[in-house]
Amino acid sequence: MQQLETLVASMEAGELSLEASLQAYEEGVRLTRLCQQQLAQAEQRVFSLQEQNGQMNFEPLNFKPQAGTL
Repeated sequence: MQQLETLVASMEAGELSLEASLQAYEEGVRLTRLCQQQLAQAEQRVFSLQEQNGQMNFEPLNFKPQAGTL
């Protein structure tokens, strides 16, 4: 995540050449995809705590991303 933030900051500063900007953009896309994969894996591990019949039961959280978000 830190690498992605650094890339964005350098691109926003406007001091990169066109070639360096394209390389930074490509690396940013790669890092974004990596972050999305890590987030999806973390979300699969999240459990929701639900109370049923006076007892607490752990069940996997059914997370379904909205179209276009991942």
